[in-house]
Amino acid sequence: MEATVRDLDGDDAGTVELPDVFETTFRPDLIRRAVVAAQANRKQAYGADPHAGMRTPAESFGSGRGMAHVPRENGQGRRVPQTIGGRRAHPPKAEKDQGKGINDKERKLAVRSAIAATADPEVVRERGHEFDDGVELPLVVSDDFEDLQKTREAVETLEALGVHADIDRAEDRTVKAGQGKARGRKYRRPSSILFVTSEEPSRAARNLAGADVATAANVSAEDLAPGTQPGRLTIWTESALEEVASR
Repeated sequence: MEATVRDLDGDDAGTVELPDVFETTFRPDLIRRAVVAAQANRKQAYGADPHAGMRTPAESFGSGRGMAHVPRENGQGRRVPQTIGGRRAHPPKAEKDQGKGINDKERKLAVRSAIAATADPEVVRERGHEFDDGVELPLVVSDDFEDLQKTREAVETLEALGVHADIDRAEDRTVKAGQGKARGRKYRRPSSILFVTSEEPSRAARNLAGADVATAANVSAEDLAPGTQPGRLTIWTESALEEVASR
């Protein structure tokens, strides 16, 4: 299986033999498991104050009064869950492990499957990405792309390749529903292009709307399938393909 290599002007610069990883069976179930596990393992521990609702001198009157054994302070019920200001019955515990496990073989297969999904135009379009009809996937560019330093140069390359419409799509951010707006995450921005290079993440592409940059050695299932949805529009450099093959 071969892919056409494009130069920075979008012209044909030869062909390259794709690694066998691009022929991996599509497994959206495994990709979802790997992404959910990665998200869960990043969670910050949270829990209630162990003494919440317990800071009161209230005591129960005991039996023989024809009333409930609820601790009371000045006649007002305290401490127990059904009272105002009382403790919660089963609050979240800070010591709880929020992470999720996944077998190494399953995680590696999920990454290989997500890589293969980037070469399927139907899966990529179904995910919502926009690109010209003449674009061949997987999209491979010459190693000259790794030398770019300016965002403007990356934009010119994307326009020449016919995929800049996906960056424009990601410019339209939306306001989230719920309390997240008050907690530093007011907007939702779609994920656009993933740039995979060999030695260092691309400096020229990292500030594009919705774009992510990664190296072939460290690209993960979450990079390739944000939100557990495989088929991300991905640009590979020639050296990155060689490095992916060695993984």
